[in-house]
Amino acid sequence: MELLEKKIQEEGIALPGNVLKVDSFLNHQIDPELSLAMGREFARLFREADIDRVLTVEASGIAIGVMAALELNVPLVFARKKKSVLINEPVYSHEVFSFTKKETSEIIVLQKYLPAGENVLIIDDFLANGEAALGMARIVEEAGSKVAGIGIAIEKAFQPGHQRIVDKGYHLETLASIASLVGGKITFTEK
Repeated sequence: MELLEKKIQEEGIALPGNVLKVDSFLNHQIDPELSLAMGREFARLFREADIDRVLTVEASGIAIGVMAALELNVPLVFARKKKSVLINEPVYSHEVFSFTKKETSEIIVLQKYLPAGENVLIIDDFLANGEAALGMARIVEEAGSKVAGIGIAIEKAFQPGHQRIVDKGYHLETLASIASLVGGKITFTEK
């Protein structure tokens, strides 16, 4: 997606350790027009999959996920990373390791918000090792629904997440694919 790649080139910062900082428009401050454009693109890419629900994980996936859900006219559910005292009903949960935060979190979705028999589109902001996307996929399948697809805003193609998702047989679409972050330079994969 040219608009996203341009924004990454203009405002993204390649940090040591293969980290891409995009907090000026995606992870801390949100560019609503860009989020809407990404949501529309995901809706276009997955429209034929007969999506019933969009699932993401808090927090950075919510803006993109809600825009995709709006375009598809379906609800958005987000997995929580911390269990609240208000969560006193049955949940689906899975542990995922965050590449950026270097910590394991338990992601939680109330069972009543993820009914069986649906086609669920998973949306997330980043793909590195695939832990969050695959954790959400496991939750969808545990709920008795089908992963209709996985949409990622930015993937780091030099890490194993893409291949792990494809090897599991999921339909994966990414909007921007980073080939390298070496020497502070952001390079995209060839299309």
